[in-house]
Amino acid sequence: MIEYKMSNIIVLFWVLVQSVLIVAAQTFLKIAVNMFGAFELSWRYFRTVLTTWQLYVSGLLALSTVVLWAYLLKHNDLSFVYPLLSISYIISLFVGSFIFGETIPLTRWIGVVIVMIGVYFIIK
Repeated sequence: MIEYKMSNIIVLFWVLVQSVLIVAAQTFLKIAVNMFGAFELSWRYFRTVLTTWQLYVSGLLALSTVVLWAYLLKHNDLSFVYPLLSISYIISLFVGSFIFGETIPLTRWIGVVIVMIGVYFIIK
């Protein structure tokens, strides 16, 4: 059987897609859990949990990332693709800042720059 090997640029593209999907899943999950309110053992609380569409979107996005991740692992070295997932850290900082209005300290931005440098070296 001939083993199919993806080029580094194609791998980077699919890892970027996977990273966007997982950050989107976590974003919808955060929105959903914020809507739940304080936990209580009541039908009203569980009805809120079970009828929050953002929770289902989060689950579907997370499932899609698992499928894409399995494909990436099948065709690439774990030691190559796994460190590339750190791209999701970069995306999550922007999402936290722009969607949730979180204050991102300078040290975290410096960390993002270091991660981007690391991703560059992994691809090279």
